[in-house]
Amino acid sequence: MTVNAAAIPLAAYVHLPWCIRKCPYCDFNSHAVHGAPPFDAYADGVARDIAWTAARLSSSPSRPLQSVFFGGGTPSLFAPRHIGKILDALEKNFSFAADVEITLEANPGAAERKSFRGFRAAGVNRLSIGAQSFSDASLRAIGRVHNAADAVRAAAAAHGAGFTNVNVDLMFALPGQDAAAAAADVAQAVALAPAHLSVYQLTIEPNTVFHRRPPPLPDEDAAAAMQQRIARQLAAAGYRRYEVSAYARGGFRCRHNLNYWRFGDYLGFGAGAHAKLSGGGGGIIREHRVRNPRRYLERAGGEGAVAGRRLLRGGELPLEFLMNALRLVDGFHPALFTERTGLPRQCLQSAVNAPRPAALLAQSKNNIRTTARGFAMLNDLLAEFTPPPVHATMAG
Repeated sequence: MTVNAAAIPLAAYVHLPWCIRKCPYCDFNSHAVHGAPPFDAYADGVARDIAWTAARLSSSPSRPLQSVFFGGGTPSLFAPRHIGKILDALEKNFSFAADVEITLEANPGAAERKSFRGFRAAGVNRLSIGAQSFSDASLRAIGRVHNAADAVRAAAAAHGAGFTNVNVDLMFALPGQDAAAAAADVAQAVALAPAHLSVYQLTIEPNTVFHRRPPPLPDEDAAAAMQQRIARQLAAAGYRRYEVSAYARGGFRCRHNLNYWRFGDYLGFGAGAHAKLSGGGGGIIREHRVRNPRRYLERAGGEGAVAGRRLLRGGELPLEFLMNALRLVDGFHPALFTERTGLPRQCLQSAVNAPRPAALLAQSKNNIRTTARGFAMLNDLLAEFTPPPVHATMAG
């Protein structure tokens, strides 16, 4: 079987890599601002990358973009005109769905707040505010450049700028944090009336300041108890958990992230951005751009901007699919597996029927999802699946 790429939703991710100061827990491709970053040149480079990609894919079925996501770094450091230029290039080269969701991540700082109306006018219709905490002590402990009052003002500014779809990012299990403090952060976030909340546990990642100098964090049991309490608290406030770290009011699930979890396709533009496209050589192509912003700018608009490309086939696809789809609370219909991978359902069953995973999964004719225990042990569950074979590597 082959994948019908025309039937798979397409999204775009745009990486804007600069931030005011790199946080000690951050392992993203981000760079602290020094001097005057080349924002104008970078927006031009991304626009060239978009045009080149569209020309390269011109033989593929035409699909409008269902969502666009500006991540970073801190995308709100860019001016609205930069965001508008990139959106114009995307719409010109790929077109937008009538109800396209366009998200921009924003820092709560005063300078960024002044641009919220401009972002809305440029076409952004979903704002994601990186509050992380509403405790000044916790914000200092994780190296954030804003304070709690800034985060409250940012939410008000977002609503005032006309955004009805606002996400607030929170973290829990912070240095020295207890369950009551985590619950207080959630209560303050709910009081700001966002449509969506993303709530992440602070984890220590390699190649970060916290990895070299670990802070005192709550232990695993305490963190798990915090997460359970947060889920109950948000449910009582009308936010339904639909993914490991995502909670939304009715009609406000993040469509861009749902596309990832449902194994949809996405384009990636900007330094270090990743892409996934179906239908390449009978499999799925994953590629990524060069990470260094200067080198990306030198190469944007040509094959040289692509740092790596690989073709996934056969035995790799069930695990790739499950690592995304099992993050969803409601699970997935088995037909989605066939639609997104081109493989028969038997390939999926051979992956999920191993003794231990089967005990953590609930299966029916029309649905596969984790049990409550499996959802709580998702990382352990995924580790039980057979590791994929070595992938085929493509030139480029």
